[in-house]
Amino acid sequence: MVIENNLGKDNVRQLVWRIAIPSMLAQFVSVLYSIVDRMYIGNIPEVGDLALAGVGVCGPVVTMVGSAAFLVGIGGSPLMSIRMGEGRMDEAKRILANCFLMICALAAVLFAVVVPLRRPMLMLFGASEATYPYADAYFTAYMCGTLFALIANGMNQFIICQGYAKVGMKSVMLGAALNIVLDPVFIFLFDMGVTGGAVATVISQAASALYVLRFLFSSLVPVRISFGGYSLNIIGRVAAMGLTPFLIIAMDNLMIIAMNALLQRYGGPERGDMLVTCATIAQSFMLVVTMPLGGISGGTQTILSYNYGARQTGRVRAAQKYITGLCVGYTVLLFAAARVCGGLFVRLFTQDPAVAQQALWAIRVCTLAIIPLGVQYELVDGFTALGQVKLSLPLSFWRKGVYFVSLFLLPALFGAEAIFYAEPISDVLGPVVTFLVWLVAMPRILRRREQQAEKPLQE
Repeated sequence: MVIENNLGKDNVRQLVWRIAIPSMLAQFVSVLYSIVDRMYIGNIPEVGDLALAGVGVCGPVVTMVGSAAFLVGIGGSPLMSIRMGEGRMDEAKRILANCFLMICALAAVLFAVVVPLRRPMLMLFGASEATYPYADAYFTAYMCGTLFALIANGMNQFIICQGYAKVGMKSVMLGAALNIVLDPVFIFLFDMGVTGGAVATVISQAASALYVLRFLFSSLVPVRISFGGYSLNIIGRVAAMGLTPFLIIAMDNLMIIAMNALLQRYGGPERGDMLVTCATIAQSFMLVVTMPLGGISGGTQTILSYNYGARQTGRVRAAQKYITGLCVGYTVLLFAAARVCGGLFVRLFTQDPAVAQQALWAIRVCTLAIIPLGVQYELVDGFTALGQVKLSLPLSFWRKGVYFVSLFLLPALFGAEAIFYAEPISDVLGPVVTFLVWLVAMPRILRRREQQAEKPLQE
């Protein structure tokens, strides 16, 4: 068995780079799933802008369904890493078995509950009578691949947490490459329109899911998927640990849903659909910011978790310093890209000059304060990696709360376009509070772990 990364012994800086970069690239490539769909759909002759608005309405709902994968993946993988750091491999194996069961059960429940409710859900979340047919066609086809989506995204975390970041990246790249190839085939060649975009995505996610399962069932990893050893206690701990990332993603999508609904309300019949189209393009750019950023902070959680479990707190401190630097560096790069390349990005989705101008403005507003997000993501994910959900969850809710208050207050005072300023307001106030809490809490957490000597973490 070849170990790609030794989490407890390799040089910390090199380890961070070797895990963070593949994790970031994997998430960057995964953004192509939605961006490529939207790019092709936005260029469907005659109906492209309306179809793009319809798919934009389903986007947050689809992502919210997929957030169940992160409930299990990001909830279970730090626990498994801590157990591996403690040398408790049997317990790590039990955690993985329970997480695989949770993924399969959640996929079945989500499909059974969400699909029958799709019309009232999509209409409530910002669809109009004009855009609903496109939203319904995309959403229905996409939901048929719920199991594939959850396995591809959720179980991939258990590859990365064992040190195989490159393998995790390859699984995502396989799906994204297929999606890029299949999208124009199903949308244009087979003349399936928005349904074709969803079908191409489902096939691509199925390929990623099979790749992930093949690796996790093989003898190539220290901890493989097994059956048995199921425990409500383990399931509860995974759910509690994963609650923070799950709620972050769910709240992010609720914010997008609320934004679309408010844009329809304040934009009115004349401008509502156009503003939702612009918001969809701006949200696509924000995915390029937040998904790879989450790849850096989330993918490297395993370094923090493993060394915390092994009581190597000096390595935890050093790793978090390097990870924060990478996160901030990435947001600086994307801040510049929004201003230099934003126009090129917008033209991938629309050729309408009025829509393009408004969408470019929206991107620049939404990215005004993304640099502090690098700190926010790493510090919150760092708390989660150490099992400190009691800190990470309130800090996440604080930033989301600021956003929601701004989202409803700004358009009432200044009109529909003011909605876009909710993002930079929350991106300033959220990280400020998070950083202050981290300064006080993190030294205490690490000192307490050092004092535990050889006593394992409580079950």
